[in-house]
Amino acid sequence: MKLDKSMSFMFAFLVALMLGSPLLPQWVLFIVTLAGANGLVVLGLMLFMRLGLVSFGQALFFCVGAYTTGMMSLLLKITDIFLLMIASGILAGVLAYLLGFLLAKYRAIFFGLLSLAFSMILYGVLVKSETLGSTDGFSISGVTLFGWRPESEQMKYVLLGIAILTVMGSLLFVHRLLKSPRGLLLTAIRDNEIRAEYMGASAQKTIHLIYVIAGVLSGLGGAISAIVAGHIDPNMTFWTSSGEFVFIAILGGIGNVIAPFVGAIIFGVIQTVAYGYSPNTWQMTIGICLITVILLLPDGLWSLVAKMRSKPRV
Repeated sequence: MKLDKSMSFMFAFLVALMLGSPLLPQWVLFIVTLAGANGLVVLGLMLFMRLGLVSFGQALFFCVGAYTTGMMSLLLKITDIFLLMIASGILAGVLAYLLGFLLAKYRAIFFGLLSLAFSMILYGVLVKSETLGSTDGFSISGVTLFGWRPESEQMKYVLLGIAILTVMGSLLFVHRLLKSPRGLLLTAIRDNEIRAEYMGASAQKTIHLIYVIAGVLSGLGGAISAIVAGHIDPNMTFWTSSGEFVFIAILGGIGNVIAPFVGAIIFGVIQTVAYGYSPNTWQMTIGICLITVILLLPDGLWSLVAKMRSKPRV
């Protein structure tokens, strides 16, 4: 599989980031690792947007991945990071597969609101569950890597490395998917679903497949986020969380598989700086940034890269 220049640059950047992580301050490592987790969710949203759909409930699978990690660690005493992530991705994918039979039948705003409804149902269940900490949630700690329990100073580098490896694997998978006939079908369905059906393609099966893939990616992102933050609560599936993922997707754009992660990093920086200067009104800063991007760069920040590529050389 031949990678384009942007993918090659992204992989080189991730490897350099992994090797140079001991030189970075702790807050940078935290932001980048969480950005990787959020970027996985937005990568699935990017696939939906290429289909012409927007999911306002992707936090559902993000939260399922996080709670799967927490419950396995708390109740089953399973602490291996890879086992926790694999289980989280599988459970989120199974749930997406089951819900996909229903959601794949809907389009436009109905698809978005129905996905949001399922997310809010889970929120209501978790809030009423005293066993899982209700609105306070619960903390997780003591994760291991193949039986090795890293020290607190080492853990941040381990988590960054795992997040980077997961991001690289996800980028390769989605990049190859978009280059395949099934991936090329996404824009065909968005532009003219009826014509795509006449050509023999099943729009419903394609949407169902993308829903499952996005669910798995979100579950992996939730597992990484839970381990990094060390705490899980129902707000992970609240509508504001889904709104943040949609904001990141708009911020980065859908022109390339790298765009979600670029958007996630920039969002993390904006949120951190805004909260540092104005902890009570940081949401206003996020709103102003969203309005600015929509007005000036409706195709997201990645459109700047696309314009630079298409600019004729003198």
